Amino acid sequence: MINVSKYKRLLSSTITNIKFFFKVLRRNRVSFAGFLIVLAFIIMAAIGPEIVQYERGVDIRKRFLPPSWEHPLGTDYAGRDTFAQIVHGSREVLIVAFLTAAFTTTVAFVIGIASGFIGGKVDVVMMTFADIFLTIPSFPLLLIIVTSLRKILSPIEMAAILSIVGWPALARAIRSQVLSIKEREFIESAVCLGLSKTHILFGEILPNLLPYIFMNLILSVIGAIYSQVGLYFIGALPFNATNWGVMIQAALNQGALVNPRVWWYLLSPLACIILIQTGFILFMHALEEIFNPRLRTEA
Repeated sequence: MINVSKYKRLLSSTITNIKFFFKVLRRNRVSFAGFLIVLAFIIMAAIGPEIVQYERGVDIRKRFLPPSWEHPLGTDYAGRDTFAQIVHGSREVLIVAFLTAAFTTTVAFVIGIASGFIGGKVDVVMMTFADIFLTIPSFPLLLIIVTSLRKILSPIEMAAILSIVGWPALARAIRSQVLSIKEREFIESAVCLGLSKTHILFGEILPNLLPYIFMNLILSVIGAIYSQVGLYFIGALPFNATNWGVMIQAALNQGALVNPRVWWYLLSPLACIILIQTGFILFMHALEEIFNPRLRTEA
């Protein structure tokens, strides 16, 4: 039989947590601003390409036009609308960033918690494996991988490659957190009471790890945006006119540092990268208050 009361308690707890989340956001204006920035970019990536039309044709007469009602962010070296490129490029940038964060955090979580909780030979093998990856310079490794493939990568493939260099440090950090939690009094009490290892892991250790994991999930999103845009910027990945890294590279190649007409084309993707990173960082302030009872204040 279905335990209706259990699901009712779960639903009630979820609603309570959601209300508290928005209560914190309303109280913390900085975090609320960050939340709105991130939400705006997510909405733009989700529905923007369906609404904003991107003309791929070349019109030399419209090269590097300044912002106007017709072209809010001006035009590029081929007379194409810069705003349309920003909108269409945002989808791939965010999809890859979120997938990379999910892959990185999942792998690091499994390896880190298994290593810290099981210990022994499992700990030695997993941490040795992580240390091997930590000794390899991450960005050169990414360059070698993406250039050797020599093909257009799907968002899932790109995210999988970026996550290769992101999980080792996080896995070690999660292992350290698990080892620290295992030494606390409530874990010793659970062991003395004869509670199962499954309960100790999922009922005692995991809830204390979730705040740390969520914070690192956001940091992984930020790092993935930088890595992806950087690889496109240096030309390691196949040309994609709407990617923000390609736009920055094209603007610099067109003399953006010395030609004021190109400034809008250069500043548009740079501003988007800075703005979305700022949004995530500001939003993290709310998560700190939600997860850390010492930071909670009454409305």
